[in-house]
Amino acid sequence: MHQPEHILPDEADFPWVTATAGEQGTEELGRRLGAVLGGGEVVLLFGRLGAGKTCFTRGLCRGLGIAEDVVSPTFTLVNTYRGELVVHHLDFYRLGGDTPLEDVGVMEILDEVEEGRAVLVAEWPDPLLGELKGLQPVYSWLGVAGAQDQQRLWRLRSDSPEADHLARELGLHREKGPDA
Repeated sequence: MHQPEHILPDEADFPWVTATAGEQGTEELGRRLGAVLGGGEVVLLFGRLGAGKTCFTRGLCRGLGIAEDVVSPTFTLVNTYRGELVVHHLDFYRLGGDTPLEDVGVMEILDEVEEGRAVLVAEWPDPLLGELKGLQPVYSWLGVAGAQDQQRLWRLRSDSPEADHLARELGLHREKGPDA
């Protein structure tokens, strides 16, 4: 199977940032996010291989009371977890832009999210972006290596009116813009 090219978004487009130390710090950030989700949210995770996207998702699931093992859906494409909410964890790393999303059940998942009954978390989400029009809130996270060993910088962007409140609640700071 031909691997699609994955181009990361520009860090400058992500005004909110926080640093985490190791897997534990990344998982804790995800846990804090999961603890404030109420259903209907879309969480998009960008970052190179090894950036901590699945670790972040594991923490998000823990924040929603999901105790089962959270693993990367790279080969299954979709993992579904049930806790306080349903979490659909998708990974589009191996999919090209020509793969019909209906084949992996994305349309049903989006309906469930739109109805507020689930949260969608997507790694390598580029093939999904065109299907998200009208869904709110959509939180895009970019994980990049920090200056110190095992450090990650997690950057957030969102057009959602709740984004500033969420970012502050999670301890992120604004690097750019009027509140910088």
